[in-house]
Amino acid sequence: MTDKKIFELHADVCKALGHPLRIEVIDLLQDKELCFTDILEVTGGLKSNLSQHLSVMTKKGILKSRRDGQCTYFSLSSKKVAQACRLMREVLIDNLKKHQTLIDKL
Repeated sequence: MTDKKIFELHADVCKALGHPLRIEVIDLLQDKELCFTDILEVTGGLKSNLSQHLSVMTKKGILKSRRDGQCTYFSLSSKKVAQACRLMREVLIDNLKKHQTLIDKL
């Protein structure tokens, strides 16, 4: 596989993470699996909207799902997904601190 193809696939996964609700779901699932209705209860919003977001993340390999009775359970496909999100949050916080330092100097 060429480097360009890897970059393209990488970008697709990053796009799949490009919504606040999806990041929230990853945060919820970092240590456990949850039923769709539990995720919906915590995140709020519309059932159809959450369903679409979970579907995108499942198709991109970020989440995995399993059906048990009437409930579909979701979990992270890898703990590395949560680690990557935490790392990006640290970058965000570092940048916010830098900006705050500049503002304080003014």
